[in-house]
Amino acid sequence: MASWQFELHEPPQGDRALELWLQHATGRILFEDVRGYAIDQIDQTLSAEAQAAAKKGIDDALYGLMMVLDGVTGALANQTQRVEVAVHARLVNLNTEEIDVELDLKDGDGMCMGYHGWLEGDYGEDPVATRKP
Repeated sequence: MASWQFELHEPPQGDRALELWLQHATGRILFEDVRGYAIDQIDQTLSAEAQAAAKKGIDDALYGLMMVLDGVTGALANQTQRVEVAVHARLVNLNTEEIDVELDLKDGDGMCMGYHGWLEGDYGEDPVATRKP
């Protein structure tokens, strides 16, 4: 199911709760729009073993992406320069188009930490989103 098929919940109050909620919301987007899309592309005529292997490959690739987002990997460097990937999660006010909150995911608690809970459908204490009717 794609993220546009969900209704975003109101963010929690408090800086720490909001930061965690924003990270969980980002995880939800990646799991719905990246992982979910890739799983939907698995050929259903494949054997159960082949489908399981394809799903494991998807999960491993997504975990690799989480390592890049966390800054564990994903930089090219020489003696004087470095290219690194930075991804920011933003909470945008749709009335003003202003950014209410922005977080560089590398500065968060760790997308790799959240990954394992997200595999189980755990997106934190404060609800992120529910399916639209």
